[in-house]
Amino acid sequence: MKKTIAQNKVKITDSFWSHYLEVVREQVIPYQWEALNDRIPGAAPSHAIENFCIAAGETEGEYYGMVFQDSDVAKWLEAVAYSLENHPDEELEQTADQVIALLGRAQQEDGYLNTYYTVKEPTKRWTNLRDNHELYCAGHLIEAAVAYYRTTGKREFLDIMSRYADYIDTVFGKEEGKLKGYPGHQEIELALVKLYEVTNNDKYLNLSKYFIDERGNSPHYFDIEKAKREDANPFWFNNQYTYHQAHLPVREQKVAVGHSVRATYMYTAMADLAAKTGDESLKSACEALWENVTEKQMYITGGIGSMEFGEAFSYDYDLPNDLSYTETCASIALVFWAKSMLNLEADRHYADVMETALYNGTISGMDLDGQKFFYVNPLEVVPKACEIRRDKKHIKPVRQPWFACACCPPNLARLVSSIGHYIYGQNDSHVYVHLYMGNETNMEVAGKQVSISQKTNYPWDGNVVININPEEEHTFTLAVRMPGWAKNGTVMVNGELIDYVPLMDKGYVYISRVWKRGDTIELSFPMDITRIQASPFVRQNVGKVVIQRGPVVYCLEQVDNGDNLHSILLPRDTELRAEFEANLLNGVVVITGEAEKIVESAWGNKLYRPVSEDITRVQIKAIPYYAWCNREPGEMIVWINEKR
Repeated sequence: MKKTIAQNKVKITDSFWSHYLEVVREQVIPYQWEALNDRIPGAAPSHAIENFCIAAGETEGEYYGMVFQDSDVAKWLEAVAYSLENHPDEELEQTADQVIALLGRAQQEDGYLNTYYTVKEPTKRWTNLRDNHELYCAGHLIEAAVAYYRTTGKREFLDIMSRYADYIDTVFGKEEGKLKGYPGHQEIELALVKLYEVTNNDKYLNLSKYFIDERGNSPHYFDIEKAKREDANPFWFNNQYTYHQAHLPVREQKVAVGHSVRATYMYTAMADLAAKTGDESLKSACEALWENVTEKQMYITGGIGSMEFGEAFSYDYDLPNDLSYTETCASIALVFWAKSMLNLEADRHYADVMETALYNGTISGMDLDGQKFFYVNPLEVVPKACEIRRDKKHIKPVRQPWFACACCPPNLARLVSSIGHYIYGQNDSHVYVHLYMGNETNMEVAGKQVSISQKTNYPWDGNVVININPEEEHTFTLAVRMPGWAKNGTVMVNGELIDYVPLMDKGYVYISRVWKRGDTIELSFPMDITRIQASPFVRQNVGKVVIQRGPVVYCLEQVDNGDNLHSILLPRDTELRAEFEANLLNGVVVITGEAEKIVESAWGNKLYRPVSEDITRVQIKAIPYYAWCNREPGEMIVWINEKR
């Protein structure tokens, strides 16, 4: 069973991710603090902090916001915790301590902590688990408390949330007198596993397992509670509980359905429980669901959730580019799930998907200065269509300063701030290198301290130097991932080229030796420009290609290539060139080449005509997808028409 390294032992030195860490620390966290306090002119109000003040009896007023407004505060606190790991900040820590103290004052005598029900409906706790996010908010607060404890060592927040979890444990379970319910929006399941990890209290692991095991059983709990509250209305999602992944017991689920964030949070918890308990049935279910999601329902950017209705999965191979939902939170949840799958088994496929989502579908949700955000991350945008067509009302051609449903910005902040958690995995005698980025870390391996560092200009350059410095000569195994996109990579140990193929297992090269101070591993992954095709079952992308270099997916923007991007044809024999532009989009590798474009003027006013060849040669310029919409607004496409 593998575990991840604590972030407080990892210092990020990577230029790419250091920039994002700085943006989150200097811009996003302060900006979101202002948003939580309703101090962003022109942005949707949050009222989240004020809700806690009202719940604590310190101000008067009415509850405002979504039923899950508390979770925005939780995710902000979690982002702060991870930021403090990377960059101690006494003033920020004091602000967080003040918020935590406010949460403590808002907590009810029995341990309950939820501002919506405390302020607005105090007599209706636990009456609508299906819709009202009580356990979801509790989960996010628990995650934040665990992160803050691990960073600062302060117990106040952890004690608050342990008390709340203890209370929840008295409410739910199979025992007589307890509710047989589970959350409508999964989250607390994975949070309880984290709480177990820092408290070693089996109660929390068992409660997480209860929520997972009970889900989808008959009689259906959501029907039971619906009858109790005398709700006669049909459920809006086609009157089906596929929306909540509660249509079947989790071990019988083989195809991802419903709300994509709820699903992947649940799958993360399932993988975590499988790792902690050795439950092979949960592991098998996770593997089946992983295959379905990543082989049949995932966008090339690591986005998931192709349907606006329900923010949901639709069906296998249905991946429309211009209608996609691909919520930022969903890609973030996919990263969480991938990490948990790696804890079950070191398999390159999990790390490859994690890397794809990190470099594409997650950070695309924030502009480069951390001031505006995408909730939805489409793969094709025509601004006029977004303005006029109702079926594209969820697509925004520019990022927004905030959202009434503001789950994505703080979720992205906590992911970026915790990026060091995703680099390594470890068990007693093995260290796994899942991701490549500049960092320095110290860890205990088989009872001895080992210092490891990476130096690289990834993702623009495929050369990585890993330095290993044990406190004394020490025998253990270092397993390094050979990315699935890399062809003909090389591995050198102390300057000597090794034949790594016999040492590979599921995409990892296992190097076992007596390690000494000054030992190095040098990896070289050719950063070839690759054209990617989609399965012919993906009807939207037949005859189209995506440009990819390393883990980075590229797109065309109107600002570089003119309008009517759909009329560009990329000949198969065109040579594409990569060049680093230091002054563009904070420094990116751009890809250029010659293509063809249909001459619109040759059509005159005709809508249809017999086939004719009216094309012209054009130069195209592709930029990383994550960086689109940081200049002039306009059209964007990821999938480009190919000419054979």
